[in-house]
Amino acid sequence: MSERPVIRPRDKGDVPDDPLSRLRHSASHVMADAVQRLRPKAKVTIGPAIENGFYYDFDTEPFAPDDIEKIEAEMAKIVAQDVPFERKVVPRAEALRLFADKGETYKVEIIQSIPEGEEISLYQHGDFVDLCAGPHIERTGQIKAFKVLSFAGAYWRGDERNPQLQRVYGTAFASKDDLKAHLTRLEEAKRRDHRVLGKQLDLFSVDELVGPGFVLWHPKGAIIRTVLEDMIRRELVRRGYQAVFTPHVAREQLLVKSGHMEHYKENLFGGMELEGQRYLVRPMNCPFHIAIYRSQLRSHRELPIRYAELGAVYRFERSGVLHGLLRVRGFTQDDAHIFLREDQIEEEMAACVRFGLDILNVFGFADVKAFLATRPENFMGEKPAWDRAEAAIRRVLEAAGMPFEVDEGGGAFYGPKIDLKIRDALGREWQCTTFQLDFQLPERFELEYVAPDGSRQRPVMIHRALFGSMERFMAVLIEHFAGAFPLWLAPVQARVLTVSEKADVWGREVQARLLAADLRADADLSADKLGAKIRRAQMEKIPYMLVVGERDMAARVVSPRTRDGQQMPAMPLDELAQKLAAEAIPPVLGAPRAEKKPTV
Repeated sequence: MSERPVIRPRDKGDVPDDPLSRLRHSASHVMADAVQRLRPKAKVTIGPAIENGFYYDFDTEPFAPDDIEKIEAEMAKIVAQDVPFERKVVPRAEALRLFADKGETYKVEIIQSIPEGEEISLYQHGDFVDLCAGPHIERTGQIKAFKVLSFAGAYWRGDERNPQLQRVYGTAFASKDDLKAHLTRLEEAKRRDHRVLGKQLDLFSVDELVGPGFVLWHPKGAIIRTVLEDMIRRELVRRGYQAVFTPHVAREQLLVKSGHMEHYKENLFGGMELEGQRYLVRPMNCPFHIAIYRSQLRSHRELPIRYAELGAVYRFERSGVLHGLLRVRGFTQDDAHIFLREDQIEEEMAACVRFGLDILNVFGFADVKAFLATRPENFMGEKPAWDRAEAAIRRVLEAAGMPFEVDEGGGAFYGPKIDLKIRDALGREWQCTTFQLDFQLPERFELEYVAPDGSRQRPVMIHRALFGSMERFMAVLIEHFAGAFPLWLAPVQARVLTVSEKADVWGREVQARLLAADLRADADLSADKLGAKIRRAQMEKIPYMLVVGERDMAARVVSPRTRDGQQMPAMPLDELAQKLAAEAIPPVLGAPRAEKKPTV
């Protein structure tokens, strides 16, 4: 998952005051020192600690793969010198003169952006001096275990109109054993990369002729997506949602009215002129669902009204951040918008949280962390409404007894939200599920309902997504299960493997019997040897391989083999079909689930 760090004037605020973050931030300074020793003309920019490591951006020519060892060797020399990290507070003029004399134009720009009167501090180890708010460890010799990981491109301040920089990623740990364990996890993460497995398992692709960021779902990927969509549609009916369908384009005025033109303009694309009117491809489903609500006058008795749609949306993402299924330009949200009275907020938000937890539990995501995201700087509406919304969400989380953290300023421009973050089989954190409380769009669109006393009142909205997007959730599932999906989700649940051509008739009958039991089964009747057929099925991570030969045909039995190599005893065809059909039934949402780690 690609990091999108917030670029602040200095590293202050990016460095939590904990020992590991101090260690990593100090290692980033050592790495910058090492790079400038190797490349004296390289200009430094920023180098914060991030989750699981650190990076530093340089204005220099691109790095080559063998530069990793060179940088690490130079860092080792600096660490061995065991020089202290020394902090010094200096006047603005002195700091400007120091970095101007060094030719460090980016540091000069950063200093100029620091508000007047704010303290300016420098950190120095040996001859290397950096503008930094800290904190740091005491000496370079305390950096016991570090590794330079990779190189990437990055624009200064995250703006593609600015110069492109060279980013160097690294990590550091308190011990060599911790570093070794982390590097092992990184190797496992590479093995699980959804882009690699997506191609290996023939699930999806992106074609340059179609356009970057637009996903083509292949038949096997489409099967998994269909299973997920069928599951969510069944649950929507059970939980009182109504399905709707809305267009992929709308007049620009709709997005002006919703505020997206003002607050989301840089992510809109696909404009076209039709009959003198400008139309845009939709970036969100909410304005369309609002249009359905406002098509007639509503009574308080109708509320809450829950509209749901698996709606495709399109957003312009810079090419540099596109990443497989995780960051795309066209995707499908399992979207819903709930229109309700203000006195129904806590009950509905609590139901949304339960729905989200039930969905995540089906896939074995038991480690779920909740975040209350509050008012951002570019918020829309009045503060009192925001305060009421945030207080209501806080009460929901407290009543649920669910521990949560506050994500200050992390809300949408129209309202605060609850985000649920999950940890996968490698312990990595992903954010998919979100529930956003909105007082603003009902106000902008002048939505109303008739109250018991006959007066017209304003409803509230909840924006709700469980998977987040089908694309992103699929990426998470591929990496969580390492492509070895549970039987109910696997695109091919069983493959019949014939030992020889003489068993083809029985192989086709076995496949037909499994298909009749609503199992997704195919057959490999090729002339390849059995070992090659087994290896191919294992590469495709098919849960069951059903080996059939002449003896099996004579006895009308099948010899099942699991993808992890377990050979099961031969059994009658009907018995096998019943066993697999029972195992392939999708889990029931809300039912207790036995803890089981994914099979790799």
